[in-house]
Amino acid sequence: VVKGYPMQMINDRVLLVPVLRAGDGLLAPIHELIPEVSVGHIGLVRDPVTHMPSCYLNKLPRDTRERFVIVLDPMVATGNSACDALDKVKEAGATRIRLMCLLTVPEGINQVYEKHPDVPIITAAIDSHLNEHKYIVPGLGDAGDRMFGTK
Repeated sequence: VVKGYPMQMINDRVLLVPVLRAGDGLLAPIHELIPEVSVGHIGLVRDPVTHMPSCYLNKLPRDTRERFVIVLDPMVATGNSACDALDKVKEAGATRIRLMCLLTVPEGINQVYEKHPDVPIITAAIDSHLNEHKYIVPGLGDAGDRMFGTK
């Protein structure tokens, strides 16, 4: 058992919520580990000038409030998209939530904890900072583009 994550979580009804489109890349490996998992979707696009997200899809099950929710957002840069996704799962009634990402920066962590201090962040790595375009340095580029071969 990982500190802070009781075994009861495994027996709970888990809901994975990838932030589209990059979050879909985390979905299959977790689905292999937890085959019974349910999936919702939140589609966000980041404005290139304001760096703020805009929602184009919000599909969550009716029983979201009864689920243990894991929001999947591979790279948390400014934290704005992650916060928007967390807002949406909370609006659907979720109270047991985790944010899972592969890569983040201190700015993103601070933004998420400022707006959602009750949501633990699970990450594989923390990079240095954001550049003037609000991209992670050194980063990996756009996660969705890397996964799907687009620009």
